[in-house]
Amino acid sequence: MSETTHPSDPRAEPDHWSQRLANVAMATCLAVMALAVFVNVVLRYGFGMGLAASEELSRLLFVWMVFIGASAAYPRGEHMAFTSLLDRLGQRALKVVTVLIRLLVLLACALIGWGAWQQVVVGLGSHSVVLGYSTALLPLPALLCALAIGTMALVELIRNQPFDRHSGLEAE
Repeated sequence: MSETTHPSDPRAEPDHWSQRLANVAMATCLAVMALAVFVNVVLRYGFGMGLAASEELSRLLFVWMVFIGASAAYPRGEHMAFTSLLDRLGQRALKVVTVLIRLLVLLACALIGWGAWQQVVVGLGSHSVVLGYSTALLPLPALLCALAIGTMALVELIRNQPFDRHSGLEAE
């Protein structure tokens, strides 16, 4: 599988600091989740006791890992895209569709961000049962992801950046 990126977006480069930070954050979340679940399984089956915090911690870290990954995938063009129609369009029609796609991405980010913000506000007043963290931490990554992807889409729209319909990822 070849790895190509949007040539005009330096954030898409694998060695850009934002991509490295996202990769480290996702790897850390995954490592802590795996360790927590492994320790819980060993304690439960080996000693008849378990860690109540393991499930809560794993759920929180999984949510964060997913949204960090979604944010990191956007500038690299790694989100699912149906490009068979785009390959048949002329240049003028492709530009119009590209603007439409970016506007739809902005709309989706606004809706996700608004819903996540409402959940953050609701979560500020409550805490998780076992670990006691604010439950606002669960929807917060959705809000941050919507802001990040929305900002990137807006910058692409303003720069009139062409839609990368051949990200180099193989399809099956």
